[in-house]
Amino acid sequence: QEQLVESGGGSVQTGASLTLSCVLSKLTWRFSDYAMGWFRQAPGKEREFVGAISRNGLTYLADSVRDRFSISKRDADATVYLHLTSIVAEDTARYYCAARLSPLSERQTFLQPYEYNFWGPGTQVTASS
Repeated sequence: QEQLVESGGGSVQTGASLTLSCVLSKLTWRFSDYAMGWFRQAPGKEREFVGAISRNGLTYLADSVRDRFSISKRDADATVYLHLTSIVAEDTARYYCAARLSPLSERQTFLQPYEYNFWGPGTQVTASS
């Protein structure tokens, strides 16, 4: 079964930048057959959509982060990235990577947690002034 592992989290000062990585292994299909997503969850809050990237690289970001975050991927490395800039205290959360096969459309992004089959354990981002 597919496995996801996130990395790159840490404690940063507000205003800093950070890049999170997520590697997908034990693939059943090619990495380019998967749509990927990033979610985050702060203590006491529900899991929140951050961004998604389709099979062919189209991205969609939540309104709250669209001006500061971006997503990219490298199919050859089966890796998806979440680039965080101008980090604010409200970005403090555990960040999760998710994956699902997207056989019918290479352009589709998925915004809801239930739409993903595979999840990583997460990586913590803590922002402080």
